[in-house]
Amino acid sequence: MVLVIGVTGSIATGKSTACDVIVDQGAHHCDADRLVHRLYDPGTDAFDRIVGIFGEEIVGEDGYIDRRILGGKVFGKPEEMNKLTTAIGSINDAVHAVVDEWRDTLGPDDVALMEAVNLIEAGYGQWCDQIWLFACEQDIARQRLADRNQLSSEEVEKRLSSQRSWEDRAIASDIVMMNNGTQDDFIQQVRNQYRSIVQLAQVGELEPSRFHGWWKEQVREREAQNSDKSD
Repeated sequence: MVLVIGVTGSIATGKSTACDVIVDQGAHHCDADRLVHRLYDPGTDAFDRIVGIFGEEIVGEDGYIDRRILGGKVFGKPEEMNKLTTAIGSINDAVHAVVDEWRDTLGPDDVALMEAVNLIEAGYGQWCDQIWLFACEQDIARQRLADRNQLSSEEVEKRLSSQRSWEDRAIASDIVMMNNGTQDDFIQQVRNQYRSIVQLAQVGELEPSRFHGWWKEQVREREAQNSDKSD
């Protein structure tokens, strides 16, 4: 049975490092945002819907939706994120199809990572067996961004303010992994957690993901809101 681990978290929390560590252990990797973004290519109905909601300014010079601009409009803004997830939900069958196509490339005993910044909010966790959320303290994220990306204080604050807090996402996550220490400690933490999860899956003792119950509740709430608006 394929084991798919969903990986998410805000900027500078160690998602990429964690994925590299797990891939080194033999897991496969999928950038879910990039995979699904192909469904928003110019000329598609989804492209027209999303641009219609968020405006022409989200379209880059190359004619494609600029995910960074779009992200700045929705991350940390529940109402705007709901608008985006509604648009994504309207193409749910298409999303399901591209994810299924990716899963078909995996062997029966493979472990795979599905990584996305908005994996929880966009509902990609529907296709995952576990959701891992990576987080760190804001001051640590500030320093990492300043050191790694050579950003000004203003640019750092702008990027951090566009991110949704890890506490809001924790309710839909199975594992919250804090990355506040050294890189060596973090890598060891990731390896230990990965080994534990794979062992549980192999003996059939891995609990169903918390995400699925949370997502069903989100869908019910959106349906109720849409019903109220139509009355």
